[in-house]
Order: sequence, then structure tokens, then C-alpha cells
Amino acid sequence: MSDLKVHEFKVAMTCEGCSGAVERVLGKMKGKGVEDFNINLEAQKVEVKSSLPANEILEVIKKTGKETQLISSA
Repeated sequence: MSDLKVHEFKVAMTCEGCSGAVERVLGKMKGKGVEDFNINLEAQKVEVKSSLPANEILEVIKKTGKETQLISSA
């Protein structure tokens, strides 16, 4: 099994629809490098547990049209 990291992103989400869009794109990645993810609409943060590089996940989240930036990877 490859090494899993937790990547934290700040995503401009203002409503359930926004977080739903992020949930859909990340959901499609489950089993393809994304192990798990947690979306915090209030804090506008998304944590992704994945073996993929952070920039790859960043690009996936950006496909939603939301302004996204990487906060940390651990």
C-alpha cells in the first residue's frame, strides 16, 4: 500500500450545493488514490486522505469552479 497523506485545502464554498460539487468530484476519486475526505462547509476547508500528490487533488477540486488553495500536507 502506498503512503497516505492528509492534504488540507481551503475551498470557497458558500452553500450545500458548493460542498456537494466538491463531494461529487472527490467521490469519483475514491479507490483511485483517494482513501477518504472530509468537507467542512462552515470553515470552507476540505481534508483529503490520499496517496495522490496534493497538486493532483487540487486540480480535481478546481474542476468544480471553486477557488481552491492548498493549506497543508502531512
